[in-house]
Amino acid sequence: MSNKPTAQPETNRPQGFSTLCVHGGEDRIKPCYSITDPIFCTATYTFENTQAVIEYVTKKLPREEYGRYGNPTEKVLERKLAALEGGESCVTFATGMAAVACYLMAKVRPGDEIVMFDECYHRTREFCTKVLGQFGVVTHQIPACDYEKMEAAINKRTRLLISESPTNPHLSVVDLERFAALGKKYGVETLIDATLATPYNVRPLEYGVDCVLHSCTKYLGGHNDLLAGAIIGREELLEPVRKLRGVMGMGNSPHAIYLLLRGLKTFELRMERHNQNGLALARFLEKHPRVEKVYYPGLESHRDYEVARRTMRGFGGLVTFLVKDADAQTTARVVDAVRIPRIGPSLGGVESLIEQPMYMSYHDFTPEQRLAVGIPDNMIRVSCGIENTEDLIADFAQALEKI
Repeated sequence: MSNKPTAQPETNRPQGFSTLCVHGGEDRIKPCYSITDPIFCTATYTFENTQAVIEYVTKKLPREEYGRYGNPTEKVLERKLAALEGGESCVTFATGMAAVACYLMAKVRPGDEIVMFDECYHRTREFCTKVLGQFGVVTHQIPACDYEKMEAAINKRTRLLISESPTNPHLSVVDLERFAALGKKYGVETLIDATLATPYNVRPLEYGVDCVLHSCTKYLGGHNDLLAGAIIGREELLEPVRKLRGVMGMGNSPHAIYLLLRGLKTFELRMERHNQNGLALARFLEKHPRVEKVYYPGLESHRDYEVARRTMRGFGGLVTFLVKDADAQTTARVVDAVRIPRIGPSLGGVESLIEQPMYMSYHDFTPEQRLAVGIPDNMIRVSCGIENTEDLIADFAQALEKI
């Protein structure tokens, strides 16, 4: 029997999402016949002779030269993420913030302007206003999902329209068609941070958005054991981003790339449980007498429910709620009383996490600044993991009974 790999029968039938998670972007036969893509722990790649170097440089051969510019396993990861998002190309990074910072620096120059919804990730807003602002880039922050005000802020110097969707922690959901249409109308590139949505729940590129950002640290990695980021879109838009990543050394480590590839194998299965747990906990909290308000796009009471219902497959595992008639100390008692979620930042892992945003993410804001961005003292953010749904609900029931 021959060991030569055989071609697979061609079919026009699109593969299912979980099949893409497991096999997308991968070669059927891998180095040394391993079923998983190997880790390449090397800083440099050698050439057989000088002629090989010349051919690499002149013909732009698809191979590696130096670790800062790429890694063979990284290419597999980028193909897989592009396939999951339905995009042409992908560039991965050491963190989500490295991804957004490199993308922004590749796209704007002094005198350019950015228009973003004000519920974007607060570090992204900080990078735009404080870092890019030092170099003459102007950022306009518009109330989330106010498309008329966003359009009014666009002018001839506008280079980017940016939003997160759903937003964190308020979980506002952007009408992606309207958002993308504004960019096309004025010839402005559009970026959606879809970290909370994930490509399982929504694929912004299908609605005409130009590029999608992910903090792969969250749901895509899924196990709270790696840092990574990615931008997906058309190659022509990502080419300057990829070049700048190499110059700035923002690529990821071989081991983190491997962990992300491994995490993606079970991505659909995990997301189904995250979606289930998030919706169930949100419904429970909304009916609880000690809860004032719940932010979750899968609830009919949410402002953007109709948009979410129309565009999203599921609504994710992040739930934010306000404890009724509670100050910061009373709210902290609820956080301390739960037994399943751990107290910590981040989201999207198999373990549930809980935090009081005023302490965890906005500790450097004054009370007035926190209220201005919608972070009251009685707010709790929960990232539902993949524990059994009934256990999470029972845990929050007992915690709320203690106040």
